[in-house]
Parts: sequence; structure tokens; C-alpha cells
Amino acid sequence: MVDVGRKEISRRTASASCVVIMSESCRQQVVDQAAVKGDVLGVSRVAGIMAAKRTSDLIPLCHPLGLDSVTIDFSMDQPDRIQIHSRVQTTDRTGVEMEALTGASVAALTIYDMCKSIDRSMVITNLQLDEKTGGASGDYVKSNLVEGSQNDG
Repeated sequence: MVDVGRKEISRRTASASCVVIMSESCRQQVVDQAAVKGDVLGVSRVAGIMAAKRTSDLIPLCHPLGLDSVTIDFSMDQPDRIQIHSRVQTTDRTGVEMEALTGASVAALTIYDMCKSIDRSMVITNLQLDEKTGGASGDYVKSNLVEGSQNDG
């Protein structure tokens, strides 16, 4: 693990997202809470939050962090997909990018697990860091350059 002992404690946030593409009929069952396994979005939200809290147990070199908040939200602007939005905040010596990415990905995996009996052709795609704030590297916004930050490549 990287030594973060000399870093300043600061407020740090990160947002990540991904998309689950599925059949329109599967998505409608999710919306109607008609899936056999129950409330897909509710269970996926809890799974994403739990995963963000356990990131250091899942990713070998991540530091264990005390998280101040984790939110998992969903948007369904298209009839064949669910977009997952994860936001994590902490006051610590290292960032929460991995926690935000882990939360989004596990929420997506939970949707897949709960809907696979309806649609095995689902695709999980576009897992990405959307934004981060805090720390010596400065702020980052996907596809935008923020003063003092790195661009997205």
C-alpha cells in the first residue's frame, strides 16, 4: 500500500457511473417491481452502498476508509437501460474514487443477478469515474478540465 501518513486530511468526494442495458420488457418489470427476486433497485442500492464500504476488502491495495456518505441513484431516460450513479464522500488522507466505482459496479452486478432470469442478454457498460474533488491532485471532471486538475487522457 502507498504510505498516505503525511498527506493532509481533507474533504474528498468521488462520483462514478455505469449503465445496464436490457430488454425493454425487463426494464419495465424492474420499474413495476414485478421481478421474481423483488425490488431490484432497492436491493441494488443497498448492495452498492455495502460494496463501497467494503472496497478495501475487495481491492487488495486500497486503504480502508471511514466514509461520511454513500449514495446510489438510478436514472432511466431510455427504455432499454438503467444508469447507475454512485457518490461517495469522506474526510481522510486519500480519495474515494475506488469506493465510488465499486459502489456503481456492484449495484450493476446486483441488477444483473436479480434480472438474469428475465434477460440473460443484459450488458453492463461504461463504468467510469465522473468526478472527484479534494487532495493534492486537485479536482477532476470527466471530459472537462478543472483548474489544477488532470484531464481524462
